[in-house]
Amino acid sequence: MPKSEFPEKTPKSRSLFAGAASAGALAAAALGGALVTAAVLSAGFARSTISADTFRQLDLFGEVFEQVYQNYVEKPEDAKLVKGAIDGMLAGLDPHSSYMTADDFTRMQEQTRGSFAGLGIQVVMDNEGPDKGFVKVIAPIDDTPAQKAGIQTNDLITEIDGVEVQGMTIDEAIEKLKGAKGTPVEIAVVRDRTKPSFKLKLVRDIVRVPAVTHRVEGNFGYIRVSNFSEQTEAGLLKALKSLDKEIPGGPKGYVVDLRNNPGGLLDQAVAVSDAFLEGGEIVSTRGRNPKDTLREMGAPGDLAKGKPIIVLINGGSASASEIVAGALQDRNRALVLGTQSFGKGSVQTVIPLQNGLQGALRLTTARYYTPSGRSIQAHGIDPDIEMPVKYPGQEEPTGERPSEASLPGALDVEKEKTAKKKPTVEPFLCHFKKGPDGKPNENDPNDCQLDRALSMLADTTAFRAALADASASRRSAAQ
Repeated sequence: MPKSEFPEKTPKSRSLFAGAASAGALAAAALGGALVTAAVLSAGFARSTISADTFRQLDLFGEVFEQVYQNYVEKPEDAKLVKGAIDGMLAGLDPHSSYMTADDFTRMQEQTRGSFAGLGIQVVMDNEGPDKGFVKVIAPIDDTPAQKAGIQTNDLITEIDGVEVQGMTIDEAIEKLKGAKGTPVEIAVVRDRTKPSFKLKLVRDIVRVPAVTHRVEGNFGYIRVSNFSEQTEAGLLKALKSLDKEIPGGPKGYVVDLRNNPGGLLDQAVAVSDAFLEGGEIVSTRGRNPKDTLREMGAPGDLAKGKPIIVLINGGSASASEIVAGALQDRNRALVLGTQSFGKGSVQTVIPLQNGLQGALRLTTARYYTPSGRSIQAHGIDPDIEMPVKYPGQEEPTGERPSEASLPGALDVEKEKTAKKKPTVEPFLCHFKKGPDGKPNENDPNDCQLDRALSMLADTTAFRAALADASASRRSAAQ
């Protein structure tokens, strides 16, 4: 999965299962399976909620642990055994539930604050298919060493500093990619699966991810939301105020660009949606217990004053991005243009373990639903105006990348025989901007999706008609 690609709920403290993951508790359990049961029960389970079969399974775990601890060819490390057991347990749930070490937990907190050291790249590791075992690029982050080096969506990283990636876990690979500012790293990259890899040397840097940037596009405001960190709401409010000053009489409409936005904090997605809505429901989250259903409601006051909005999405728009796109789409507040989004429709709660000293548990605790009650899990947001793009010399449109449904163990994946197939939309042939020599510069593609959005905003009548058609189409599809 792309790292940080999830709406997170980060409670200040959470005692659920606290202590169950401690090395001491499970190391003691090596003396017998019954002690494992006792350790788990002391971690927050009530005996009345535990079935006899669960006790038997816990006893089985304790017996296996004891056999490994006593009889393995080399004396195993307690911490390594425990972490392996935890990783295995969580990996069997879904792609997004995971255990974070104390260092991983610290890095996650840094990312949500909007600043961290590294290359600036979102990656996933396939566990099946022809790319199995390699690190696959979801998207480079804007203005980072990865982007400046030319790393592209769907690139495969096969070696890191001469060490093959196959055989590593995704966390191990990320550990080798990260490092202190100014330190070099060499990676082998496969772009064309029919050609050999090539080497790239990068220098790690502090990755400061501006959550929101903006610029004037004629009479319209362009707002780029690259992630949903703690800085996103403030950045959006600043952008809206600046555009009101920079454009005489204020913008006549807005383009909100969520392409390649991997998601982030749930409350920030709610805040961004709320900025463009006059109150009402934004998103709901539903856990295993129906009593845990939460509805996030907006406050009165549309900061865009009802002016037309077009939201740009693609296959790299995930999680919190999909919440925003889905809310504005369902509430008939904006047109969504681009390609189908990633399909990450679950919420992870980050639960510190032993106050964070033993890391944290990132656990899938709920699915989220758009205001109309849609779950986009393993499907994504369908744009109102589908516009895949390709450039001269490309056989496939840019933006082809893994989706939630392609991740092993993903929730709610439909079987191929029952999955609904959408008609294929012919990619729009875009063009490269010309360089000083008058020749097309293949490193500078024209943004044809943005051009289309701006042209639609410029024709108010056409925009209103398209918005009405999209709303009617969604109502018809829901029947």
